[in-house]
Amino acid sequence: MEGETQPMSDAEAAADRPAGRSRIVFVTGVSGAGKSSALKALEDIGYEAVDNLPISLIAGLLAVESIEGRGLAVGIDVRTRDFNVGAFLDQLETLRALDRFEIHLVYLDCDDDVLQRRFAASRRRHPLAQDRPVADGIARERVISAGLQRRADMVIDTSGIPLGALRALLADRFAQPLCDVLSLFVVSFSYGYGLPREADLVFDVRFLRNPYYDPALKDLTGCDPEVGAHIEEDPGFERFFDTLRTMLGDLLPRFEDEGKTYLTVALGCTGGRHRSVYVAERLSAWLSGMGRKVHLRHRDLGRPTAD
Repeated sequence: MEGETQPMSDAEAAADRPAGRSRIVFVTGVSGAGKSSALKALEDIGYEAVDNLPISLIAGLLAVESIEGRGLAVGIDVRTRDFNVGAFLDQLETLRALDRFEIHLVYLDCDDDVLQRRFAASRRRHPLAQDRPVADGIARERVISAGLQRRADMVIDTSGIPLGALRALLADRFAQPLCDVLSLFVVSFSYGYGLPREADLVFDVRFLRNPYYDPALKDLTGCDPEVGAHIEEDPGFERFFDTLRTMLGDLLPRFEDEGKTYLTVALGCTGGRHRSVYVAERLSAWLSGMGRKVHLRHRDLGRPTAD
């Protein structure tokens, strides 16, 4: 297909990467959010994966000559011996200053209720709640790890992401040589289920004409052409969408100039089924038409409607 590039082979990727430069992906986040799955996904695309490495040993591991020019995925969380957010972030900045490394910090997040269900299903204890309810451990861990989330290059909310989608997302981002091109993620959501944690830009589209109140459209979604036509009949839609395109057209090059490599644009409506879904579809199509690589996700499309 015209304009579409094929993924590079491992050999091509290695040849394209600066000689001797190693890509290091640190994977962290709240317990139960999928860190082990993320590390396995990175391992499957050629990374060496190390979990729960003591922070004091990171420098020694990266000094080993055998990792030169290779990918390394390192899991860091509250289970890690000598875990300290401040010390880890200081070490991260030191590593970023070295030309021999490409450093990335991925933070996995998840809704509290989903985390509790996962711990209940696995019958595992939360590492910070050995003799207390799981909810207490989750709350404590969020406080401890807040600094990591703020400094992360990429935040992934795994609440509604199937394992296959998580693996594909990580493979798409980290299997090929990194460059200065901005990776775009467009997500639709329901305000009834809260803002997406990973969102950089949030647009509220609840002012648009709501198909939910049309009996013929209520059970359809923003992916259906009848719903799209209904929304486009709103007299304010085209002006809004033109403004959105103009704004992003101006902002995206500026973000790239600042070195940002990930950007998540979130569009929300009441139920996350109609208006936000349609605008997200339209926006993704426009960005793709501009030659941008876009990942589209409808976070709440499968949940009970909150309209």
